Amino acid sequence: MCRRHGISEQTFYRWKAKYSGMSVSDAQKLKTLEDENRRLKKLLAESMLDVSALKDLLGKN
Repeated sequence: MCRRHGISEQTFYRWKAKYSGMSVSDAQKLKTLEDENRRLKKLLAESMLDVSALKDLLGKN
């Protein structure tokens, strides 16, 4: 099955451990939350870079 879908056995067992016992709707909700979390982390990182750049500019004056 792993070869047919082009994934490694390690990936298969990791997914099995993570998603076993979940319904399809639960897995979809989890994926949505993970995507939102990823987006928010990216926004935070960009914001922190902006703050750092502004501090550098203010510090040079």
